[in-house]
Amino acid sequence: MTIMEIAIQISKKYGKIPSSLPALRFCFWGGEEEGLLGSEHYVKDLTDNNPAGLQAIVLNLNFDMLASPNFVRGVYNGLSGPDAVKNASAGISDMFIDHFKTVGKPWVFSDFNGRSDYGPFIEAGIPAGGLDSGAEGIKTDIERHMFGGMSKTAYDPCYHQACDTIDNCNHEALDSLAKGAASVLESMLHTVGLREKLHDASAKHYTETDIKGDERRGTPTGRGPSHQHNRLSESGAPSI
Repeated sequence: MTIMEIAIQISKKYGKIPSSLPALRFCFWGGEEEGLLGSEHYVKDLTDNNPAGLQAIVLNLNFDMLASPNFVRGVYNGLSGPDAVKNASAGISDMFIDHFKTVGKPWVFSDFNGRSDYGPFIEAGIPAGGLDSGAEGIKTDIERHMFGGMSKTAYDPCYHQACDTIDNCNHEALDSLAKGAASVLESMLHTVGLREKLHDASAKHYTETDIKGDERRGTPTGRGPSHQHNRLSESGAPSI
C-alpha cells in the first residue's frame, strides 16, 4: 500500500523521472515467507547474467509492516549490518532518523539481520535500509511510553493470523512511516553523489544513545518480514 502510493505520487509529480535523476525501480517479491525466494532469485539472476546491473544498484530500501496496531517507529540499524555494507547502510539509517527528528517523532532501531528481502542484497554487498512498525515481538514499557499502545503485548497480535486484515492497520503508524519513506526517497533522488556520500568512511552515524525517551533501550527483536521493497540505481530507465 505504501509503496504503491509513493509510486503513484512520484509518477504524478515527475511523469517520467528526468534522466538527470537516478533510476528508481519498485519491486514486489514473491515467496518471502518461504525463504526470501523472490529476492534471492532476483539477486542471483543479476549476479549470474548481469553483474554490471547488480553493481549499478546504489541501495535497497525495505518497508516492513508499516501499520502494526501496537506499533513502534522502527529504523533499521545499519551499523549492525555486515562489514561490507555497514557504513553505507548506517548512512541510509541516518536519513530516516533525520526525517523523524525534523518532524518531532520518536524512533527506535530495528534489527538489521537479513530476515527480510533486503537480505540477499546486503549479502551481495549492496547497502540497504528501511522502516518497520513491529511484528510478533513484544512491546516494552519504554516503547509504550514513547509510542503509546500496550506493553507486554505483541506489536501485531494478528501477525500471520486470520485476523490480519485491512482493519488491523494503525493509521497513525502508517501515516508517519509512509511519509518518512516518501520524504527520504525523494531526498535520495535529489542527492548528488549519493553512492559516494553513503560510503564516506569519515561519516558519523546515529547510535543507540541517540534514541530519545525517559530511558535508553536496546535494539528490539522479533520484527517481521515484508513484501514491499524498492531499488534505487544509478543508471537505466526508470521503472515504476
